[in-house]
Amino acid sequence: MIRRLDLRTGTPVWMAYRAPRVPVATLSRDMKTDVLVVGMGISGAMIAEALTADGLDVIVIDRRGPLKGSTPATTALVQYEIDQPLTLLSRKVGKTHAQAAWRRSRVAVANLSARLDELGIACAKTPRPSLLLAGNVLGASGLRDEANARREAGLYAEYLTAGQLRDRFGIERDGAILSPDNLALDPRKMTAGFHLAAIARGARYHAPAEASAFRSSASGVEVETSQGPVISAKHVVLATGYELASVAPAKGHSVISTWAIATRPQKQALWPSQAFIWEASDPYLYLRATADGRVVCGGEDEEFQDEDARDALMAAKTKRIAEKLGRLMPHLDVTPEFAWTGSFGTTATGLPIIAKIPRHPRIHSVMGYGGNGITFSRMAAEIIRTDLAGGRDADAALFAFPE
Repeated sequence: MIRRLDLRTGTPVWMAYRAPRVPVATLSRDMKTDVLVVGMGISGAMIAEALTADGLDVIVIDRRGPLKGSTPATTALVQYEIDQPLTLLSRKVGKTHAQAAWRRSRVAVANLSARLDELGIACAKTPRPSLLLAGNVLGASGLRDEANARREAGLYAEYLTAGQLRDRFGIERDGAILSPDNLALDPRKMTAGFHLAAIARGARYHAPAEASAFRSSASGVEVETSQGPVISAKHVVLATGYELASVAPAKGHSVISTWAIATRPQKQALWPSQAFIWEASDPYLYLRATADGRVVCGGEDEEFQDEDARDALMAAKTKRIAEKLGRLMPHLDVTPEFAWTGSFGTTATGLPIIAKIPRHPRIHSVMGYGGNGITFSRMAAEIIRTDLAGGRDADAALFAFPE
């Protein structure tokens, strides 16, 4: 059984832009396949595309349908910079492990960009630098140490003093780290593009179809659905986002609520290079611009309790985010034209879990996306693809289930 959650409320800005339709069929009979992917969101799309590219027969199911879960709720800052700063992550998992995770994140963003180009997916993809601003977690001296740690790991990082930050970006903070080559994109268009590529290779899509039980054997997995039919697969990939399947261990995984707004288009008022901006703070503010000049800004994260409590905070959180954005960028019109809230999973380290479920060696689970969901989804597609091809991804151990 998959845990049911109301993953978002309000109207995400991405609903203003038309995404391609992803066709689905009714699940009306028992079926067999090489791989069953559960979930038609960002992770499910990338995984289905990667596996069909290897010639595998793939079925994808979702209890809602394509792009209808948390996919539209993302603010789509596709960064290799993990939520957990490298210096802090090193204290949690060790320096070698932390450096490897950051480097893999960098590779994942580059690979995602290349794959979008190869497939010709039109999703307003644009390279963007990012600015990490000094805050209550890392001040100016902490950011200097962070920049040094990134350079030691082989990652480019430019430390900006308060004066340099003011002169180049017009932002008043004690310091910042400038990093290149992150990606701005439309997440719904991207996700639809990956799904359509998988369908073009023969993947079968069924919705609404809900996985209700999993029976593992040495040769495969039988998945019962709430609709009645049973799907027999050699392998199963759970790409259900923050709605965890009962078969997947929840240890180390928690669900967080976040809120976001988007302004009217105002291209002439945007900051230099339209860099992603986020804070080394807890909670932190993050913002980016859309292709048509809207400013998307989010934050005010809180531990998830229930949907009603989360939704009751919408008005207050929307006002607070707009006020924070106004203080950071006083020249902008910060009036929200869109406002929404959603949930995301995270782990104690901030790293995702991409691994076979203990005692279920034919079921992979992708969990704990944090603020780098799209980047981690790319990692998952690569790691799972290698595993099902009979190999062993060099970084797979970084993302194992906690002991």
